[in-house]
Amino acid sequence: MVLVSRLASVSRPALGPAAAVFLAFAALMTAQAAEGIATFADRSRIVAIGGSITEIVYALGEQDRLVARDSTSRYPDAALKLPDVGYMRQLSPEGVLSVNPSGILALHGSGPKEAVDVLKKTSIPFIEVPERYDNQGILEKIHIVGKALGTEAKADALAAQTDAKLKAAEKQTASIKERKRILFVLSIQGGRLLAAGSDTAADGIIKLSGGINAIDGFAGYKQLSDEAVITARPDVILMMNNAGPVTADDELFSNPAVASTPAGAARTLIRMDGGYLLGFGPRTADAIHDLAVSLYGSQVAD
Repeated sequence: MVLVSRLASVSRPALGPAAAVFLAFAALMTAQAAEGIATFADRSRIVAIGGSITEIVYALGEQDRLVARDSTSRYPDAALKLPDVGYMRQLSPEGVLSVNPSGILALHGSGPKEAVDVLKKTSIPFIEVPERYDNQGILEKIHIVGKALGTEAKADALAAQTDAKLKAAEKQTASIKERKRILFVLSIQGGRLLAAGSDTAADGIIKLSGGINAIDGFAGYKQLSDEAVITARPDVILMMNNAGPVTADDELFSNPAVASTPAGAARTLIRMDGGYLLGFGPRTADAIHDLAVSLYGSQVAD
């Protein structure tokens, strides 16, 4: 769009009405074309937004293309040396654009919407990667990232390897008959538990690890009433490490509703690194295995 670039350097009053309309139309078409692309034309300066996206880029061996990452991208350790453009759900366009990216690779759910809309309207190509909390969702991520970076062959190999590991991990709990009920608690606010329902990463990892989500009445995350906690009857409470303020064990188990559940009575709590547990990326098969072993011990088949 050389013509657009040249027109942009001319003041709008000097352009005249017709040229000004053309400039606005051409700029809009440029933004729409950038948003709809599947492969970055210039892959030299990519910003990765979303921990699993960054992990996949590293797993593909394409980390030298990265110039920045978001604050959820904490694995591998080498990624921490990259500039941090902020939390993926609280992005500022200025922060992302400050690293002069040639492309933006963002996990679905990045936000706020207003910031993402601004980024999509720039001339910088923006590729959004869907998020699904199952095996196929992980493989889809790998293929989309690989295509975006022009490394389809590497992506095919990584996807095949990841698929085999995911299938093997699921088989490890296939023979377990008595499934445990798991309550994933994101936080405690004012004495009330913020818990995961369906259509969440927590729900996905619980099911893949051979457990049952103790909450099935809503989608997303929601504060539970004491009655809802007691009715859920969890055998295990699952929480994250390295994901914001930590709720102490005593605070959790002193909650009267929690204390009335099997998990509360036995003080059964599992904590795992948040990015590892809920990332849904190349390490998820290992996370499935580790959670399953924490739940079922020797019942998990090798």
